[in-house]
Amino acid sequence: MNRSVKPMGVHDAMAYVRLRLETSGVSEAPLEAEVLLRHVLNLADRASYFSLTDLPLTPQQQENLEGLLIRREQREPLPYILRHREFYGITLEVSPAVLIPRPETEGLVDEALHWIEKRSRFGKPVVVADVGVGSGCIAIALASHSVAETIYGTDISFAAIEIATRNLHRYGLEERVELIQGELLSPLPKQVDLIVANLPYVIEEEVGNLAPEIRDYEPRIALIGGQDGTSVLSQLLDDAPRWLNTDGALIVEIDPRQKDFLIGKARLVFPLALVRIAQDLAGLDRVMVIEQT
Repeated sequence: MNRSVKPMGVHDAMAYVRLRLETSGVSEAPLEAEVLLRHVLNLADRASYFSLTDLPLTPQQQENLEGLLIRREQREPLPYILRHREFYGITLEVSPAVLIPRPETEGLVDEALHWIEKRSRFGKPVVVADVGVGSGCIAIALASHSVAETIYGTDISFAAIEIATRNLHRYGLEERVELIQGELLSPLPKQVDLIVANLPYVIEEEVGNLAPEIRDYEPRIALIGGQDGTSVLSQLLDDAPRWLNTDGALIVEIDPRQKDFLIGKARLVFPLALVRIAQDLAGLDRVMVIEQT
């Protein structure tokens, strides 16, 4: 698709983009074709899009669409191309500096919000640490939907902190969420009531089996959890007791295959705590909740 090609209407362009995406192995080609076209046409809602099926694309729009399409054919993730991702009802800026927020992580947010609500019934202020803050998706969701007094977001990546800072500014949450660069819990200025984390848990030797969108584009520092996938989470569990208040909780996303090991580790580190597993929307064991009693 270029300036020398006869202008296409939206309907024909949709079919063209869909075919090229399908040929490239994109699993959700129909949906992504629509998203790309709406982006190029600057249409925020689907109703407007479907009302303009006969509208011809301008030469500039066709050129823009071609550029985006080539990137997606190379399996660059759509959120990186569009530079945003929806998560828990909020729109976040994303880039290859941060992991793309996923629906599975919304279950972690649900568990954290439930715990904060229970805690707040007793009139106690809640201080949260979001470890490996990335884009800020978890911290922003918690700040937007709870009464948490302060949320600290830590990340070893300065580039991730920059992305999270812009996302915080977008929602005016700078006074409630403090971002600190550093490894895991070490940058925290004080103990907290709740630790939440979506840390790397991909097994190192399995990276090559990941979809190219993940393997070739997402930051490895946010993906790989060592030879068995549990090294970063294990370090977090070892460090957590000195940073967590005695009646606090820790909620982390896990690989379902690592459940038994991580439950055993959690019970060793927190022998008096209640440890349970919550499932994601696919029914997989995805979130480990450790509640000190």
